Amino acid sequence: MREKKTVKRKLIIEGLVALLIALSPIIFYSYKYMPFDNVDSWSILGMEFTDNGYGEIAMAFYFYLSKIIPLSLLIIWFSTCKHWWYHVILIPISMYAFQLYSVFSEDINSIDENEILYLLAVSMVVIPIVYFIRVKLVDKYVHGIDLEAMEAELTALKKKQAANLKTRK
Repeated sequence: MREKKTVKRKLIIEGLVALLIALSPIIFYSYKYMPFDNVDSWSILGMEFTDNGYGEIAMAFYFYLSKIIPLSLLIIWFSTCKHWWYHVILIPISMYAFQLYSVFSEDINSIDENEILYLLAVSMVVIPIVYFIRVKLVDKYVHGIDLEAMEAELTALKKKQAANLKTRK
């Protein structure tokens, strides 16, 4: 009984994620069809939206959605990816996150300007981690180099050489 509930719950979550992915182009272009004609603010679900310095609410929503949709799709990709290199996806995720923060900030003149510095810091952490994971995987599975087995062989060889030296004396 409990297993059926978890399977059903998993199917519902996967269905919602698939629906979100399928609807992402429609959500992205929804700013074109929202009723913003000569309106200073717009309220939905108790949240008040203004033009935030962009001149029109539609333009503000264009910037919001152009950052939120790719960010959400990258987060879905990161959380569902089973490849060894999935940590690299954190770099574009951080890029869109920093851009989204700058879009919501008050100063619209500095959009997409300083994010490269923050992205560089994230990249300096993520790239070495992914490189070392790759090196270990390539050495072990492509080149057949098993460092633990080599260490065990070296230890056995040292013990054998030490035993031979004792028997010679």
